[in-house]
Amino acid sequence: MDLSAEITSGKEKYIRLQADFDNFWKRSEKERLTARSDAQGEVIESLFPMIDSFGRAKQQVKPETEKEKKIDTSYQGIYKQFVEIMRCLQVAVVPTVGKPFDPSLHEAIAREKSLEFKEGVIIQEFRRGFLLRDRLIRPAMVKVSSGPGSKKATAASDHKSSGQPTTAGDDE
Repeated sequence: MDLSAEITSGKEKYIRLQADFDNFWKRSEKERLTARSDAQGEVIESLFPMIDSFGRAKQQVKPETEKEKKIDTSYQGIYKQFVEIMRCLQVAVVPTVGKPFDPSLHEAIAREKSLEFKEGVIIQEFRRGFLLRDRLIRPAMVKVSSGPGSKKATAASDHKSSGQPTTAGDDE
């Protein structure tokens, strides 16, 4: 009887030890993936100033001569390669203009009356936001509609914002 109890106790200890080891293995794997994702996010974040510069350059460059058009075509090819690499890394642009404001994805830096957009809808993007898989790595800076105002006020604000930055999917 004593031997049988000892065998049962040994089996229970073995089963608990095996479960502890399985839990340790799963926890270690999860920590490894989290560390990798964090490192990847940091590298991608360091590229954001370059992405912003590409966007500003695209808005400002208006090629006129044949040579300028060739340079612009080369520049666009490099940018498209860069965008494709970001897509392969599962980096996505946060949707903005025309979408409802979401404080978990967007950073509102201005509010403005608008006849075109309902209250709480994004009317302009100032800086792109990005997601790495499902994790936000940079919120989008946006202007949000405060609802309809007088036609006179809205016409004046529409005139001011005619140089609107490109929206999330315009050049991708």
